[in-house]
Amino acid sequence: MDSVEARKFVDGWLAAWNAHDLDALLAHFADDVTFRSPVAAQLLGGDGVIRGKEALRAYWSEGLRRIPDLRFEVVGTYVGVDCLVINYRNQKGGLVNEVLIFAGPLVVDGYGAYLGDDENPAGATR
Repeated sequence: MDSVEARKFVDGWLAAWNAHDLDALLAHFADDVTFRSPVAAQLLGGDGVIRGKEALRAYWSEGLRRIPDLRFEVVGTYVGVDCLVINYRNQKGGLVNEVLIFAGPLVVDGYGAYLGDDENPAGATR
């Protein structure tokens, strides 16, 4: 992934989230994607591991239902070999990192990483 591809991906990712357009967002993810997030454990119970695009849709749909004012602002983008890290601020001002691993043009693994509760008392929101 080069910086042009990364910028295009991030622009689409951000626009989809801010429009609450799950179809546009999920178009970037493989059918067998795995996504890990402590917020998934909070919202859905379990170990925080989401397996498959339809399960990811269900998780993010629930998040949008609970957080109707969800909005992100990208702070930084970091490009690696077959990976991308998006550092963003959520609607509560909390900083979040999303680590995305690619196989070709699609995300196959993702990780949501948040500040610990001591540093983010409002809790994570995605």
